[in-house]
Amino acid sequence: MKPSRPLTAGRKFDSDKPRWSLLPLNLLRPVIRVLTNGAKKYDDDNWKLVPNAQNRYYDAFMRHLDAYRDGEWLDKDDKEPHLAHAICNLFFLLWFGPLKRKR
Repeated sequence: MKPSRPLTAGRKFDSDKPRWSLLPLNLLRPVIRVLTNGAKKYDDDNWKLVPNAQNRYYDAFMRHLDAYRDGEWLDKDDKEPHLAHAICNLFFLLWFGPLKRKR
Protein backbone atom coordinates (compact mmCIF):
# COMPACT_ATOMS: atom_id res chain seq x y z
CA MET A 1 0.00 0.00 0.00
CA LYS A 2 1.33 3.43 -0.93
CA PRO A 3 1.50 6.17 1.69
CA SER A 4 -1.07 8.91 1.27
CA ARG A 5 1.62 11.56 1.10
CA PRO A 6 5.13 11.55 -0.35
CA LEU A 7 7.93 10.37 1.94
CA THR A 8 10.34 13.02 3.17
CA ALA A 9 13.05 12.88 5.81
CA GLY A 10 12.52 10.19 8.43
CA ARG A 11 11.16 11.28 11.80
CA LYS A 12 11.25 9.74 15.22
CA PHE A 13 9.70 11.33 18.28
CA ASP A 14 12.35 10.45 20.86
CA SER A 15 13.82 13.80 21.90
CA ASP A 16 12.46 13.46 25.46
CA LYS A 17 13.66 9.87 25.95
CA PRO A 18 16.84 8.80 27.74
CA ARG A 19 19.94 9.00 25.57
CA TRP A 20 21.82 5.81 26.36
CA SER A 21 24.48 6.74 23.84
CA LEU A 22 25.76 9.38 26.29
CA LEU A 23 26.86 6.71 28.78
CA PRO A 24 30.51 5.73 28.26
CA LEU A 25 29.87 1.99 28.33
CA ASN A 26 33.57 1.12 28.37
CA LEU A 27 33.70 2.54 31.91
CA LEU A 28 31.23 -0.12 33.00
CA ARG A 29 33.63 -2.96 32.15
CA PRO A 30 35.45 -2.90 35.52
CA VAL A 31 32.07 -2.64 37.28
CA ILE A 32 30.86 -5.72 35.39
CA ARG A 33 34.07 -7.55 36.35
CA VAL A 34 33.49 -6.69 40.03
CA LEU A 35 29.91 -8.00 39.78
CA THR A 36 31.09 -11.14 37.98
CA ASN A 37 33.78 -11.78 40.60
CA GLY A 38 31.15 -11.33 43.33
CA ALA A 39 28.81 -13.79 41.62
CA LYS A 40 31.61 -16.37 41.39
CA LYS A 41 32.58 -15.85 45.03
CA TYR A 42 29.11 -15.64 46.60
CA ASP A 43 26.51 -16.64 43.94
CA ASP A 44 24.39 -14.73 41.44
CA ASP A 45 22.36 -11.94 43.04
CA ASN A 46 23.53 -12.92 46.53
CA TRP A 47 23.98 -9.21 47.28
CA LYS A 48 20.18 -8.89 47.45
CA LEU A 49 20.05 -11.25 50.45
CA VAL A 50 22.64 -9.60 52.71
CA PRO A 51 21.18 -8.71 56.14
CA ASN A 52 21.26 -5.00 57.02
CA ALA A 53 22.26 -4.44 53.39
CA GLN A 54 21.81 -0.68 53.20
CA ASN A 55 24.21 0.02 56.06
CA ARG A 56 26.70 -2.61 54.97
CA TYR A 57 26.81 -1.46 51.34
CA TYR A 58 27.10 2.16 52.43
CA ASP A 59 30.03 1.17 54.68
CA ALA A 60 31.64 -0.78 51.82
CA PHE A 61 31.13 2.17 49.46
CA MET A 62 32.85 4.49 51.93
CA ARG A 63 35.77 2.07 52.48
CA HIS A 64 36.42 1.89 48.73
CA LEU A 65 36.05 5.64 48.32
CA ASP A 66 38.39 6.25 51.26
CA ALA A 67 40.99 3.88 49.79
CA TYR A 68 40.74 5.70 46.47
CA ARG A 69 41.08 9.09 48.19
CA ASP A 70 44.18 7.77 49.98
CA GLY A 71 45.76 7.11 46.59
CA GLU A 72 45.09 3.38 46.33
CA TRP A 73 43.75 2.75 42.83
CA LEU A 74 43.22 -1.04 42.87
CA ASP A 75 41.53 -3.24 45.44
CA LYS A 76 44.08 -5.63 46.95
CA ASP A 77 41.80 -8.68 46.69
CA ASP A 78 40.76 -8.66 43.04
CA LYS A 79 42.95 -5.92 41.51
CA GLU A 80 39.92 -4.05 40.19
CA PRO A 81 39.58 -0.28 40.72
CA HIS A 82 38.22 0.83 44.08
CA LEU A 83 35.89 3.16 42.19
CA ALA A 84 34.37 0.17 40.34
CA HIS A 85 33.67 -1.44 43.71
CA ALA A 86 32.23 1.85 44.97
CA ILE A 87 29.94 2.05 41.91
CA CYS A 88 28.70 -1.49 42.56
CA ASN A 89 27.87 -0.54 46.13
CA LEU A 90 26.02 2.56 44.91
CA PHE A 91 24.07 0.41 42.45
CA PHE A 92 23.11 -1.88 45.32
CA LEU A 93 22.02 1.07 47.45
CA LEU A 94 20.02 2.44 44.55
CA TRP A 95 18.34 -0.94 44.07
CA PHE A 96 17.37 -1.14 47.76
CA GLY A 97 16.01 2.42 47.73
CA PRO A 98 12.73 3.80 46.40
CA LEU A 99 13.39 2.46 42.88
CA LYS A 100 12.90 -1.09 44.18
CA ARG A 101 9.20 -0.42 44.61
CA LYS A 102 8.87 0.42 40.91
CA ARG A 103 10.18 -2.93 39.64
